[in-house]
Amino acid sequence: MSDRRERAARTMQRRLDARSPVLFRVFARIFERTLRKGFHAVRVANRPAASILQSPRLVIYSNHPSWWDGVTFLYLADRLLPGRAVYTPIDAAMLERYGFVGRVGAFGVEQHKPEGALHFLEACRLIFAQAGNVLLITAQGRFADFRQRPLKLDPGIAHIVDIAAETTYLPLAIEYIHWQEKQPELLLRFGEPISGNELAAMRLPPRLALLEQALTATMDSLARHSMARDAAAFDVLVAGKGGINPVYDLWRRGIALLTGRAYSASHGAPP
Repeated sequence: MSDRRERAARTMQRRLDARSPVLFRVFARIFERTLRKGFHAVRVANRPAASILQSPRLVIYSNHPSWWDGVTFLYLADRLLPGRAVYTPIDAAMLERYGFVGRVGAFGVEQHKPEGALHFLEACRLIFAQAGNVLLITAQGRFADFRQRPLKLDPGIAHIVDIAAETTYLPLAIEYIHWQEKQPELLLRFGEPISGNELAAMRLPPRLALLEQALTATMDSLARHSMARDAAAFDVLVAGKGGINPVYDLWRRGIALLTGRAYSASHGAPP
């Protein structure tokens, strides 16, 4: 192993070792409450089969529409992948600013620098050296509107199979949208899994194209559900608060009490 590779390995091992399962669970509870306060509901259009979520080496890759993605990742890791060590790359500068995220599985990567790619791939090698670990990644590598096409995924995701071919890739579409409530909806949809062995048999450009096509199809499918505003098409993972204004909501509660009707704070409920 070259000196450069050895230095990268030591650097990244320190970053990965900072993860604390105890603090992960603590922040998972905190972030669930954060989602309850920030959204009317967290909704998922489908849930991957247990066999997929139990894949020994799993890469869940998503679009990157908002700051909320990190909160969403940690919540999903706790809800859908209990007991597994889940890691996610973030900009090293952000890790310096929000150091606590390194304790819950985030590891810093120097964006737009040569060493950033080296550190990312070294992290993947270390993560997948142990079966059972999971990588959650915003594959665009930058904030991008949900409607943007093409997605232009960061090429780094297509290189992972060169380090760990025995992996399963699972697309995840994320959208934040207002329907008829004051608070927004957080919508999620998982796509069809892709075998890392299938990707490993391809050259780099077709790999990246296949991963991008799969995520684009998943996002397009979620967009159709979102535009239909059909809450019945989703399962609710987190139910937040409804309501419009405390004074107006109190008035509506009083009317419901006087008329004997059930009260709901949701905007779509009867007045």
